[in-house]
Amino acid sequence: MFIQTEQTPNPATLKFLPGRAVMTSGTANFADAAAAERSPLAKRLFALDGVTQVFLGSDFVSVSKDDGLEWFRLKPAVLGVIMEHFIAGDPVLLDEAGKAAPEEEDDEVVSQIKELLDTRVRPAVAQDGGDIIFHRFEDGVVYLQMHGSCSGCPSSTATLKAGIENMLRHYVPEVVEVRAV
Repeated sequence: MFIQTEQTPNPATLKFLPGRAVMTSGTANFADAAAAERSPLAKRLFALDGVTQVFLGSDFVSVSKDDGLEWFRLKPAVLGVIMEHFIAGDPVLLDEAGKAAPEEEDDEVVSQIKELLDTRVRPAVAQDGGDIIFHRFEDGVVYLQMHGSCSGCPSSTATLKAGIENMLRHYVPEVVEVRAV
C-alpha cells in the first residue's frame, strides 16, 4: 500500500491520501482522543505522541500535530498506523447506535447558502485537507465551523472573510457577514 502525503496551508497539519475511500459519506472531525471513541483509526492515531487532531475526509486523513514536534519525526509513525489500519480491514467508523433526528426543512436563503458551500467551497477546502460545515444563519450572519487543516490554520480567517464571505454576499444578498464557530 502506498500512501501519499500533501502539505496543507496549516503547517501543523499534513494530509495523508491512502489511495482508497476513507469515508463513504460525510466527514468526521476528532478534536481530541476522547472524541475518537467511535473511530478505531482516529483512536490509533491519537495513541501517537504529538497528534492533536484527526480529520477524516472522503479519500484522505488530515492529522495535526503539537507545535513542539517536527513532521520528520511523526510522519513515519502516522503512515504506519494508517497503513496497518487499512491492511487489517478495520472499520474507519463504528456504527452509531442512535441516528440523528431528521433535520427541519431549510428556508430558501439557507438552502442557497448550503448549496454554494457544497458546490464551491467544500471541494476547494477538501483539497487542502479540511472541511467547512454550515452551523446556522441568523440576522444576516452565516456561522461556519472549520475542520481538519482549516481548524487553527493561519490563513483560515482570510479564507472566511476574503473568500467565503465575499462569495456568499455576492450570490445571497441577505448575507452580511461570515463568522467561525
